[in-house]
Formats: sequence, structure tokens, C-alpha cells
Amino acid sequence: MKNSQRGEKKIIKSKSVRYFLSGAFAIILVSFVFYAGFQFGDGNWSVTTKKPVSSNKNLPDNLDYSSVEEVYDALRRKYDGQLEVDKLMTGLKKGLVEAAGDPYTVYLDKEEAASFNEQLNGSFSGIGAELGKDGANIVVISPIAGFPAEKAGLKSKDIIVSIDGEDTTGLSVDEAVKRIRGEAGTSVKLGIVRDQARQELTITREVITIPSVETKTLEGNICYIRITRFAEDTPGLVEKAADACKASNAKGVVLDMRGNPGGYLNGAVSVSSTWLKQGQTILQEKRDGKVIQSFTAQTTGILNGIPTVVLINEGSASASEITAGALKDNNAAQVVGVTSYGKGSVQEFSAFSSGSVLKVTVARWFTPAGKNIDKEGIDPTVKVELTEADAKAKNDTQLNKAIELLNK
Repeated sequence: MKNSQRGEKKIIKSKSVRYFLSGAFAIILVSFVFYAGFQFGDGNWSVTTKKPVSSNKNLPDNLDYSSVEEVYDALRRKYDGQLEVDKLMTGLKKGLVEAAGDPYTVYLDKEEAASFNEQLNGSFSGIGAELGKDGANIVVISPIAGFPAEKAGLKSKDIIVSIDGEDTTGLSVDEAVKRIRGEAGTSVKLGIVRDQARQELTITREVITIPSVETKTLEGNICYIRITRFAEDTPGLVEKAADACKASNAKGVVLDMRGNPGGYLNGAVSVSSTWLKQGQTILQEKRDGKVIQSFTAQTTGILNGIPTVVLINEGSASASEITAGALKDNNAAQVVGVTSYGKGSVQEFSAFSSGSVLKVTVARWFTPAGKNIDKEGIDPTVKVELTEADAKAKNDTQLNKAIELLNK
């Protein structure tokens, strides 16, 4: 479970290729996005550059830009305003990538890429919420507990229809994030639709620092491990928590990944391995219908065999779904809560000399049982709702059920 590359820079320019998992969302923890789960080697597996999918093999090696030059010449001659070459070039690149028709294949300019990189450090200025796309709508996946979005009353599944009075129609998640982000102490006004009723929320941005892992001991000597995101330090923190659980002869473990938007794939693989036997499958990556990579537990984990309950909800996505799916399919844990978000695409992350980056969907990932959870999510083994009334009364019905199951 050792991670030999935890100190590695997040944007790599040598070979300029990284891999990560993505799906239908980005998080505005705000400033930018966790297209959850960068995928890179941690000493247990290797990453290789993938060849073009078969449907693209017949495309020309180079595009004919003569028609683009015609448009440029006409724009330059006729436009009543000041054009900037850098913005025009960025627009060309963004337009080229957007033409793929995949909202999760995106081009980020230098500024956007730098912001993306900062988010992975876990400290930024924003409102603390996860955003996604449902059809044409910008939706809230989950507000993060204890931060401005939750305090202001933002809820999972709220549709954001305006940002500071400007309609969100046609906006990508990235564009919405850019409008919502801002300096700590400033406010953003969100127009939302909830249960077909429209309302407005004014949210004051803060500097957000989110711990990756929280632990405590519950009554009855039950270890509680909460993972809020899969960051670089997550494997080490979970390993430390697991050691403590084992040393205390814990009766059982609750692994809480509710509202976890994901993060590094190696974190999901490492955390999953904590409960699995050597050789058990964690996930498979498929491209063009064929398995191109399999991820397995390299050793038998320290918590293997200890009764465990995983908590998930509609805000659990990507890397957290990988972990929940791996433990569920390998019968290493029961899963309590409601169906997770459903993020199952793999993207390649390429950094360029200009500081810009390209994220492009290259494959899909599948649970050990062969399920692609994209748009479907991981179903709990025991479904338990947590109503708004329960939440207000601080009656955590899902955690209560987990404790009940571990005490049987």
C-alpha cells in the first residue's frame, strides 16, 4: 500500500500524459474541478500511452486549416472591436475539443490548468460544493459539510439556473465553475430550481481546506473512517487509520464516503486494497469494448476479514464508487445508503509547453463484477434514506444502520 509517487507534481510535462477518471461532474470546492481520479503509477502498476480508438484511425494526420484561415481573414477585416491573437488561438483549441461532443473532453488554458492544479492541494477559495451536468442543466451533486454552500442551504440535485443574474443555459460545468469562483469574502448569487420552485441564494466565498481523511472511534469499539476526497495523502492516512483499528481489535469499521466526489485513482486502488485479499480485482478499464488494464490488490490488506460497512449517497462519485464497488463485489463489505452518482469514464490528461492541458475521454471503467456504473451508480446492499428532517434533527439514519449491522 505504499505510494512511491505521492510527492510527484500533478502536471507532468515529460511525455505530457497522465490518466484519470471522469464522469458527469466537476467540483467547485470552488475554484475548479476534480475530474476525479488522476491515474498514474504508484509502484503497483504502470501507465502506457493509449493508441487512437479504432473509430478515429481513418482521420487524417493533419487538418486542412484553409477554411479556418478564411474565417479568420473575414473576422480580422470586419470585426468592430479589438481582437487578441492569444484569445483567438485558445478559442480555436477549445472549439476543436468541444467538437468531439463529449462534455468531459475539455481543453484548459494556462490559467484554468493552474487553478485545476491548485485544487488538488486541497485548499482554495470558493463555496464548497460539487457541480455536475444533467442534460443541459448545471446541477449540484453535493454541498460539502461545514462550508458556505451547505450553510446557505444549497442542496443535492438543485438546478443552478443563474449565476449573479446571468442565465446558465448552454454553460459547461467548467464555465459555471469559473463564474462561481472568486476571492474569499466576496459573494455569489445563485438562482436555483428545487422541486420546480425557483429561489435565490447568496453565498459568501471562503478559503476552503478539506481534510482528506477523518477518523474516530464509535461506541462499541467500532472504527469510523471518513474519506472526503481521494487526495495524495489519502492512502497514507487510511493506512495509519487501519493500523490503529487493527491495534485496538476493533469490532468493525465504518467507511464513510458520502459526498466524496473522487480524486486520485491510485488512492481508490490503495484504499480498496486495505480490505481485499491479494489478487482480488479492484476495477477493469475497457476501451473499444476490450479490457486494456486491470487493477488488483497487490497484498492482503490489514483490514481484510474485519466486518465493514461502506456508506455512500448520491454525492459519492468516481474514486469513491470504485472503492465501494470493489468492496461490494468482493464481499469485503456491506454498502449502506442510496445509489451513488454514477461516473465511469476514464480520461487522459496531457500537459503542453504553454501550460495548457487537454482532458480527453479514452476508456470506461468497470467494477470487478463487470458493471460500468456510468449514469447508474453503485447500488447499496441495504438502502437507507437520510431525509432532510433527519439531517436537521441530526439523526444519521445511514450511520445508525451501519452500526446496527456491525453489532449483529
